[in-house]
Amino acid sequence: MFSRKELTRLIVPLVIEQLLAVTIGIADTIMVASCGEAAVSGVSLVDSINILLINIFSALATGGAIVSSQYIGRDDRENASVSAKTLIYASALLALLIGVFCLILRGPLLHLIFGDVEAEVMANSQTYFWLSALSYPFLAVYNAGAALFRTMGNSKISMLTSILMNLVNLGGNALLIYGFQMGVAGAATATLVSRILGAVLITILLLRQQGIIQIDRLFYPEFRPDMLKKILQIGVPNGLESGMFQIGKILVQSLVASFGTAAIAANAVAGNIAGIPLIPGNAVGLAMITVVGQCVGAQNYPEAKKYTLKLTGLTYAAMGALEILLLLILNPVLSIYQLQPETAELARVILVYHSIVSIFIWPGAFVLPNGLRAAGDVKFTMLVSVFSMWVFRIALSYVIAQWMNWGVFGVWVAMTIDWVVRIIFFGVRFFNGKWQNRQII
Repeated sequence: MFSRKELTRLIVPLVIEQLLAVTIGIADTIMVASCGEAAVSGVSLVDSINILLINIFSALATGGAIVSSQYIGRDDRENASVSAKTLIYASALLALLIGVFCLILRGPLLHLIFGDVEAEVMANSQTYFWLSALSYPFLAVYNAGAALFRTMGNSKISMLTSILMNLVNLGGNALLIYGFQMGVAGAATATLVSRILGAVLITILLLRQQGIIQIDRLFYPEFRPDMLKKILQIGVPNGLESGMFQIGKILVQSLVASFGTAAIAANAVAGNIAGIPLIPGNAVGLAMITVVGQCVGAQNYPEAKKYTLKLTGLTYAAMGALEILLLLILNPVLSIYQLQPETAELARVILVYHSIVSIFIWPGAFVLPNGLRAAGDVKFTMLVSVFSMWVFRIALSYVIAQWMNWGVFGVWVAMTIDWVVRIIFFGVRFFNGKWQNRQII
C-alpha cells in the first residue's frame, strides 16, 4: 500500500521534526545552564510534569489520528474530516482544563511531588511551571493539527511548523536569557510564544488545505458523541498508558531529587542527550500510526504486519548507528553543558550504559507496539506498559537506587529492565496475531 518513496516522504520530515522537538529541551537546558545548576534542576523537575501532560495531549491526538487513518484506509473522507474536527475541540478543551488546574495549584503540586528540594531550585520550578501551564492549550492544538497532517501523509507541514517554532524559541531564549537576564522565566516565555505561534499556524493551514481531510466551520462546534467515543476508545487507553508512564517517571524523579543537586543535574543532562539517538524511533513510531492505521482500515493485515516489521527493523539500524556515534563524541558533547566534574562523570557513566542497552532493546519495546496501537489493540499495550512500569521501573528503582545504594545510576538500570519486560510481551502479542481484527471504525 505504500511505496518506498511514500515512506521516505513521510518519515524523513518526521525525523527532522523530532530532532527539532528535542532541541527545544536541549536549548533550554544549555542556555539556562549559564544561570547555574539550580536553574537547570528547576527546569528539569518541571519538565518531568510537562512531559506527562504533553504525552496525554499526544495520546489524544494519536487516538484521533488512528481513527482518521482507518477512515482514510476505508476511503471514507467525510468521517475522516468529522473525526479531525472532533479531535481539535477535544484536545483544546482538555488542555484548557489541565492548564487552569496547574495554574491554581502549582505551588502545592510541586511541593507534593518533589518534597523539600533546595529553596532556589523550588523558586525556579515555580516560575517555569507557571509559564508552562499557560502554553498547554496551544501545545495541544498544535499536536492535534500535526497528527492530522501526518495522517494524510503530509508530515512536511508539521516539520516546517516545527522549524519555525524552534527558531522562535531559540531566538527568544537568546534575547530573554542573555539579553534581558530573565533566566528560567526567559526560557519559559520563549517556549510559550513558540507554542502559541505553532497552534495558530497549524490551525490556519488545516482550514486552508484541500487534502483528504477538510475541516469546515471550525469555529462552529458540533457535538458528535459517536465520533468522540471512537477517539476516546483509543485516546483514553493511550492517555492512561502515557500518563502512568510519566507519573512513574515523576515518582522516580522525586527519588532522584533526594540524591542532591548534582544527581538531578546529571540526570537532566543525560536525559537530554539520551533522547537524541531515539529520534528515528520516535519518528518511525509516528509514521507507523499512519501506515498501519490505513492498512487496518483497508482490512489488509498482511501489509500491516509487513510494515510493522519493516519499520521496526529500520529503527534498529538507525538507532544503532546513532548510539555508536554518540559514544564516540560523548566527552565533547558533555563539555557543552559546563557541568562540575562530579556531575559530568555521573552523566557520562549513565549515557554509556544507556547507549549500549538501547541499541538492542529500545525499538522492540517502543516502536513495535505502535503497530498494535494503530490496529486498535490499545488495551493490551496499556496493561503491559502500566504493569511493567510500576513493578519494574518504579519498584526496582527504589530497590536498586536506594536500598542497594546505586544512586541515580540504579534508576537507569531499572528503566532498562522495564524495557526487557515490554519487548517480551509485545513480541509475543505481535507474532501470535491476536492484535488483528480490532479496528475501531
